[in-house]
Amino acid sequence: LLTLLKTYTLETTLDQLVPGDKATIIDYDMQEVPLKLIEMGCMEGNLVEMLQIAPLGDPLYLHLNESYVAIRKEMAKKITVLKSTEVIHEK
Repeated sequence: LLTLLKTYTLETTLDQLVPGDKATIIDYDMQEVPLKLIEMGCMEGNLVEMLQIAPLGDPLYLHLNESYVAIRKEMAKKITVLKSTEVIHEK
């Protein structure tokens, strides 16, 4: 039995993540993202985890740089992330 592990990366926006997904922030709209969110760690290179999405899809509850924050879906669309997914193949 041979197990192969392959990692795929996907560039997307924060609003496209599902609960349990982790991603690295790679870009954000400086004009649209509030300074308070940037001060809390919403910067390039930081890890973000989607924890929960409200029943109607808005707001999104995130773990970001040792903080827990809820942001609007429209704001999340302005934050670009790189999501890594590991897939295990068995032969």
